[in-house]
Amino acid sequence: MNAIELLDIISKGETSQVQFKANVTNEQSIAQEMVAFANTKGGTILIGVDDKTWDIIGLTDDDLRRLTNLLVNASSQHVKEPIFIETDTIEYEGKKVLIVNVPEGIAKPYKDNDGIIFMKNGANKRKVTSNEEISRLLQSSGYLYAEEKVINHSSIDDINTQKFKSFYKAKYKEAIEADKVEKYLQNLRLSTDDKITIAGALLFGDKVEKLIPAFFITAIWFRGNDITNTEYRSSKNLTGTLDELYREGFDFIVSKLDSLQAGQSFNSIGKLEIPEIVITELLVNALIHRDYFINDSIKIFVFDNRIEIISPGKLPNSLTEEQVRRGVRRTRNTIIASFAPDILEYRGAGSGILRALQEYPSINFINDIEGEQFKVIIPRPEKK
Repeated sequence: MNAIELLDIISKGETSQVQFKANVTNEQSIAQEMVAFANTKGGTILIGVDDKTWDIIGLTDDDLRRLTNLLVNASSQHVKEPIFIETDTIEYEGKKVLIVNVPEGIAKPYKDNDGIIFMKNGANKRKVTSNEEISRLLQSSGYLYAEEKVINHSSIDDINTQKFKSFYKAKYKEAIEADKVEKYLQNLRLSTDDKITIAGALLFGDKVEKLIPAFFITAIWFRGNDITNTEYRSSKNLTGTLDELYREGFDFIVSKLDSLQAGQSFNSIGKLEIPEIVITELLVNALIHRDYFINDSIKIFVFDNRIEIISPGKLPNSLTEEQVRRGVRRTRNTIIASFAPDILEYRGAGSGILRALQEYPSINFINDIEGEQFKVIIPRPEKK
């Protein structure tokens, strides 16, 4: 970073990834700021900048020597796990600013010495206390996976045995005896100790809406283009296993689309205004990669000018919208993804989004970090 870049950052004020400090004297306090950054997206602390006026106050050489020791102690002795920070000094008009870069952590959740977990909330930080949020932090570090969570009130009897046996025979060319079903479910990480997992229920469950009632699709066909409009053309909750959710979700969207002649003969059926492959790829992507630690439904919203598919959970592991557009993927639900090619129209090579964009380049992606959701917007062609 140089002086021009420093001034540019300061001119934009504090954000979820930038914080100003006139000076720092308390190791515990600055450690909590580091924890918040490490548990979120990482960030930069500028010491020597007034957080009220954004003026560069500057630091003395004695300040810099003292802060070097203080920051090392804070990041190693006042944080669990230790955070490896980088520091630099920039001088502007004779005033020195200490730049502290805190990376996004790979061992979340980070805590202070009192065992308190912090995350960034805009320019501020907040305590994390809910089990759901802590589980998502563990998931992001690879310590815990929602799909492997056991459904406590379940049993092996909640599996659609015939569906599972048919899948297994088609996949592995081997029949399963009735008394061996539980063994094979455990081998495939779909059950544990006579109880099925979330993955087991989503793939082969019977009456899924009773086992995991939060994991369904909310499908709404709006009048006009405003989400606040409470007059719907139609709405329904779609339930079932992943393959059933896909079929019902796909049918709901396609039934609301117009067919275009596009130069074809008058008596021809016409082509859908949005290619079917686009709907398929984006809906399958939502079902496989959503965050199952969040007890909420996938949303399908059909407006006059667009379709929105909203998945619970922001993009995992620092993935960005631009990387998604290039076909980069991070698999949040590895078990579900491993079954998907056999039960859904899914190839698992990161090519689905690329195919959708190739067919329909105007698709938009919004990674809503604060709202913990990922939104896909498919514009509809203007009606002539």
